[in-house]
Amino acid sequence: MFEFSYPWLLLLLPLPIVMRWVKPAPANTTAIKVPFYRQLESLSLSGERKASRKGILTLLWASWLLLVLAASDPLWVGKPTGSPYSGRDMMLAVDLSQSMLTPDMQPPGVVAMQFQNNNDYTRMDAVKDVVGEFIERRSGDRLGLILFADQAYLQAPLSRDVVTVNQLLQEAQVGFAGRATAIGDALGLAIKRLKERPEGSRRIILLSDGANTAGDSNPIDAANIAANMGVKIYTIAFGSTENIRGTRRSRRTNEVDTQTLQTIANTTGGAFFRAESTAELKQVHQQLDQLEPLELEQLKVRPVLRLFFWPLGLALALTWLIALSQLRWTGSARVQAKGDST
Repeated sequence: MFEFSYPWLLLLLPLPIVMRWVKPAPANTTAIKVPFYRQLESLSLSGERKASRKGILTLLWASWLLLVLAASDPLWVGKPTGSPYSGRDMMLAVDLSQSMLTPDMQPPGVVAMQFQNNNDYTRMDAVKDVVGEFIERRSGDRLGLILFADQAYLQAPLSRDVVTVNQLLQEAQVGFAGRATAIGDALGLAIKRLKERPEGSRRIILLSDGANTAGDSNPIDAANIAANMGVKIYTIAFGSTENIRGTRRSRRTNEVDTQTLQTIANTTGGAFFRAESTAELKQVHQQLDQLEPLELEQLKVRPVLRLFFWPLGLALALTWLIALSQLRWTGSARVQAKGDST
């Protein structure tokens, strides 16, 4: 349907007539004496000039009408359509420390014998694959992305545009934020972004393969703040205790601080997960889907198309026509007056 944002402005359409009636032109006015006034008067009384004046007057009225229509902001409102949405607000905090380049993961669907000849699949590769799929499944939630190493950075604010959030995750590179791990700063930034969101819907999913070795915030203090705000934090300790190098397997020390991550989750009423492989990381995110199911509702929206630029453009075009016609008549009047004087 067709609507106006400011329909009361249409009352201005008869304003030129009202102004002429309220304040008519004075009868006796002082004017400059023109030597060739008789010639101009005879020219102005010609049929061509009278037609030109009527045409200009019509163009002026048309321009006024179009300008008032443009000022009223005409809109074309489409039919209502349903858009699924959920009230969940979820910040994803992903570790980008140097240890995420450790090639101790297997690509999804690849058996161990096949992986022996392809040991370039890192922890970060596994995160991009598994977490990327998780992001796509959360269509309807508001998702945000925080990347952290030496410091924490907001890569994507809360948005229902899960495609863009996933793309930003896929473009993330280890080393962009440093080499260490600032878990406390990442939690603090995530809590800050969720502060203005409704209570009961605030969630943080934190994935790390190390311990808090950088930043100004203590992870436990950040967890206590989150608990007071009603923010649930789900923590994922990611990384294998074995390093796959061709056909060799050597034991690795478990560098991830599982105790701190578990304390963070327990303090906020969330959950702690341990994932040592790509398959286990995928299972963790499937459990997260069950713990935080999508509660989709239909949000009725009506597409709106603004049309003010059409009458505004036509009004400008008519103004140019009026100016050109005035210049043409002035030029012809000068030529005729010059011929009569000679």
